[in-house]
This record gives sequence, C-alpha cells and structure tokens, in this order.
Amino acid sequence: MKKDQLLTRRAALLAGAGAVGAAAAAGVLTAVTGDVPAGSGSGSGSAAGAQARRARSASAYRLQPLTGYGPPHAAPRRTLVRREPLLRFSGRGRTMVLTFDDGPDPRYTPDILDTLAEYDVRAMFFVCGEMAADSRELLARMADEGHVVGNHTWSHPLLTRLSRRQIRREMERTSDVIEEACGERPEWFRAPYGAWNRATFQIGAELGMEPLAWTLDTLDWTTPGTRSIVKRIENGAAPGVVVLSHDAGGDRSQSVRALRRYLPGLLDSGYRVTVPRRHYA
Repeated sequence: MKKDQLLTRRAALLAGAGAVGAAAAAGVLTAVTGDVPAGSGSGSGSAAGAQARRARSASAYRLQPLTGYGPPHAAPRRTLVRREPLLRFSGRGRTMVLTFDDGPDPRYTPDILDTLAEYDVRAMFFVCGEMAADSRELLARMADEGHVVGNHTWSHPLLTRLSRRQIRREMERTSDVIEEACGERPEWFRAPYGAWNRATFQIGAELGMEPLAWTLDTLDWTTPGTRSIVKRIENGAAPGVVVLSHDAGGDRSQSVRALRRYLPGLLDSGYRVTVPRRHYA
C-alpha cells in the first residue's frame, strides 16, 4: 500500500474514533444530568417516564466500556460518615415525612400507595431485600410515583450482632434488588430495630447511603388499634417530624386504615408531607 493511501486511511480512522468519542460523551452527559429533549413528557407516574429512565440506565451501562466507569455500585457518591442517624428534617413551614418499613407486602403496600396517590403525597419506603425480591413491581411503582425507596437490610437482623462482612452483605444484596427494580441504588438506609453502631454508619456511607431514624413511632407494629395510631400521629405532628409506620412484618391492616384517616387531617391542618433531599459531602 502506498504512503499517501496509508495516511488517508489513518485520517479516516482517527475521524471515526473522534465521532464515537463525541457520541459517548453526549450519552454520559444525558445519563448524568437527566436532560430530556424539548417536547418530551416527564410525568413521574407515566409508563413513558419509566421507559425513559430504563433507557437512560441501559445507555449508561453500554457506554461504560468507552468511558472507563465500573459498575454503578463500584463508585457511589461520597457521603459523610455520621456518628448518629438523622432524626428529623428542617424545612420551610410545617413539613413532615412519612416512612414505612419492612415491606413491600402485596397485601398492604398497594393500599398505602393508593392512599398516597389519592392525596398526591410522597413518602419513604425502607424495604427488606427478601420481601422486595418477590415484589419488584411494587418497588418500580414506588419509584415511578415519586416515593423514596430506602434500604432496610435483606433479612431484618440485629446488625449490632453481625460482623462487618455480614452487615455489608445485608446492605449490598438489598441495594442490588432496589437498583434492578427502580433503576437507581438507594440513597437512604435504616437499621432494623433502630440498632446502630460504628460499622453500620461506615458501611452505609461507603455504599452511598445516609442513615435515617425517626422522630415519632406510631407503634403500629404492636397492633394497638386504628384509633390509637391516628391519635399518636395527631398528638405528635410537628414541623420536621419523621413518622415511623410499617407496611409489612405482620397484620398491617390497622396501618392502612389509620393512614386513610390521619393523612387528610394533616393536610387540612396545613402540613406539607414530603420526602427529604440528599446533601452530599
């Protein structure tokens, strides 16, 4: 082959590589920023929105060999290692956070989601991996409807009695299931029984999660009666309060009925029920 032909072929190859690199860079920017072309729908509860999120996630994964990134869980965003969990949130006005632990349970979680949707309210669901693995469609619905899906370990053990390796396994397995169902890894973690230690804070931070406890326990796990649960909410409501309830782990029909009663009351009293924003270190 002649010298001028070699130079021409080399120039063509370089031009092609440049085009591929530009396309890869554009794809990563879209995946990171979540930019949507003008005129596209963006409803969080729509099928189109869910498909778009899954498409972005798939595109980001395909581009990883070009950009040099590892799997999503290999490089989580850096998080402050706390010495105690967050208990409440500061915000404008009368803001409260509702959280539901131990699910999802197909007997109770759908009813809770229906009530939240009726009043256009977002909540946090701290799910157990062994429950979530069999109800991934409920996790996907939570994410699609704007709720926060948090990590509550795989099997709900007392973490303070486990080794660091066991704690990490409990957290990682659950984060994997959440990512597969929702398209993103969880950003919040809650220790079962509220039992925290240094290892749980460190490992949670390494996995990109903030620790969240609660301010107000409804005691619904003791099945005290619907009226009792509602009364605890009404008496404990205050700006910044994080409410603990359950959508699994036993008979949660009282929790379902109580939500239907106290939620409209909170809203009528001027409370804004919402989910917190993450602040990365």
